[in-house]
Amino acid sequence: MSEIKISELEKSKSLDDLKNIQNMGLSEQDLEQINQQGVSLEAINKQLSIFKKGIAKMELLEAATVGNGILKLTKADFAEKAHFFDEHKSDLKLLKFVPASGAATRMFKFLTSFLNNFNIEKETINAYINRKKDSNLPVFLVGMEKLPFFELIYKKLKDEFQDFDSLPRDYKNYYFIKVMLDEKYFDFATKPKGILPFHKYATRIASPIEEHLYECGYYSSSNGQSYLHFTVSEAHQVEFEKIINEVKANVENETQTKVEVSYSYQDKSTDTIAVNMNDKAFRTEDGKLLFRPGGHGALIGNLNQLDADVIFIKNIDNVILHNNETIALYKKALAGILLELQQEIFACLNLVDLYDVNDVQIEEVKAFLKNKLNVSVKADFDLYTTENKIKVLRDILNRPIRVCGMVINEGEPGGGPFWVKNGGKGASLQIVESSQVDLSNKKQAKIMANATHFNPVDIVCATKNYKGEKFDLHQFVDENAGFIVEKNHLGKDIKGYELPGLWNGAMANWLTVFVEVPLITFNPVKTVNDLLKEAHQSL
Repeated sequence: MSEIKISELEKSKSLDDLKNIQNMGLSEQDLEQINQQGVSLEAINKQLSIFKKGIAKMELLEAATVGNGILKLTKADFAEKAHFFDEHKSDLKLLKFVPASGAATRMFKFLTSFLNNFNIEKETINAYINRKKDSNLPVFLVGMEKLPFFELIYKKLKDEFQDFDSLPRDYKNYYFIKVMLDEKYFDFATKPKGILPFHKYATRIASPIEEHLYECGYYSSSNGQSYLHFTVSEAHQVEFEKIINEVKANVENETQTKVEVSYSYQDKSTDTIAVNMNDKAFRTEDGKLLFRPGGHGALIGNLNQLDADVIFIKNIDNVILHNNETIALYKKALAGILLELQQEIFACLNLVDLYDVNDVQIEEVKAFLKNKLNVSVKADFDLYTTENKIKVLRDILNRPIRVCGMVINEGEPGGGPFWVKNGGKGASLQIVESSQVDLSNKKQAKIMANATHFNPVDIVCATKNYKGEKFDLHQFVDENAGFIVEKNHLGKDIKGYELPGLWNGAMANWLTVFVEVPLITFNPVKTVNDLLKEAHQSL
C-alpha cells in the first residue's frame, strides 16, 4: 500500500475518532490524553454508558452448599488427591500467581484515623477510644509487643527519644504509632503488604514475600523447579527484588527448589474513566480526565500472558507462620482434583472431536458434566442432531478449568459461592461479591445471608486446552459483571468503574469446581491486629 493511501486511512481514522469523542461529550484534548493512556475509545464509550445505565445485579438462585455445588473430602481423600498430584506433576510446569500491587493502607486504617483525630496534649487515649467507640485500638495497644516489628520500632523510638522509657504510657503508645506510620520513619501504611514484617522466627523476621517463596518449594514445584509471579506496582518492584535477593538462597537451600521469580504491572490501558455524581466525565483541577485502576479484574490480562500447566492463585496476605506442610497438603489436593478432572475433560474432548460418537457416549459425557462439573445442558438438548449435540458438548468442555477452595463462613467480608441465573443457559456456579447483588430485594438478601462458605482466593487452575494450546482468557470474561463504586477524589464525590473481578466475572465462563478446605488454609491480614492471631504468632 502506498504512503498516500496509508496517510488517507490514518486521516479517516482520526476524523472518526474525533466524531466519536464529540458524541461522548469529550474534546480533542481528551482524545490525546486517552491515546496516551492507551485506553480504547470503545472502552471509554462502554464505561460512560455503564455509568448512565447502571449494571444489572446478579440473580442468585441459592447458596452453594456441601453436596450442592461444594465438594467435601475426608482427610484421607485429601491425602489421596495430593498423592495423585505428586505422581503426575513431573512433566508439568507449575507456577504460583500472587496479586501483590496493593498498598497496606486499609491494614492501618484505624491507626491512621487515630493519628488524624487525636491530640496528645488535649485528651487521653482512653478518652479517644470512648469518644470514637474504637474497638480496634485497644486490641492493638494490648497486643503490640507481640507484633513482629515491635522491637524494630522500639529501637527507633529509643534512638529518637533519649528519655523514651520515662515517658507516660499514652505518649509511648502515641509515638509508637506515629513512628510506625510517619513517612519520615517506617511509613508502613503506604508500603505494599508484601514487604512488611509479618512473622517473627527465632533468627529472622519474615515478610509475605519470603513466605510465598517457601510455599513454592512445598507445593508449587516439579523436578526441583518452581515459578513465582508477582503482580506489583512498578514503583515497588525494587523493594520486592531486594527482599528476594536477601532470602532466595536460604529458601532454595532449605526447600531444595530453584525458584524463578517474575513480575508484571497492571496495564494502564485497563484503567477506567471516572465520572461525577451526574455521570459526566470527572475532571481534575487542571481540566484533565481522571483515570483509576480497573481493580483486580484487570489482572486477567497478566494471567493471560503466563505459560504454565498448573497455576496456583493466592493473595499476598494469606500466609501462615510454620505449618507449611499442612498448607501444602490441601494445595496439592486441589491440584490433584484439577488434574483428574482435566484428564476426564480431555478424554471427552478427544472423543467428541472424532464425530464418531454414539448416543450412549453422549449420555456419558452429559452425566460427567452434571456430576463432576455441575453443568447441565439445555432442556431441549435431546432434540438436537448428533452433530449439534457434539458442538454443544465441545463448547462446554473446551474452557479453562479452576478448582476453588472454600472455607466455612465465619463472617469475613467478601465473596462466596452461589448458584446464579445464567441468562438463557440455566444455572451456573459463581463466586459472587455482595456488591453484585440487589440486597434491597429481601429474597436475594436472604440467599446471600444463607451462604455457608466464603471465598478465600485459594484457586488452582489450568489455562491450556486439550491440544496443549493456551486459551485466550479474555474470551471467557462476563463483561457485564463489573462494579460501579463511589469514591472521593480530593474531597469531591466521584463514581468509578471496576472491571469484572479476577475470580468473579473475569472467570465467570470457566469450568468451575468448589471444594471445602479447612480454616487453617485461610489466614489473611486485613488489619494489623490480624498479626496478633495464632496463625501469625511464634510457637
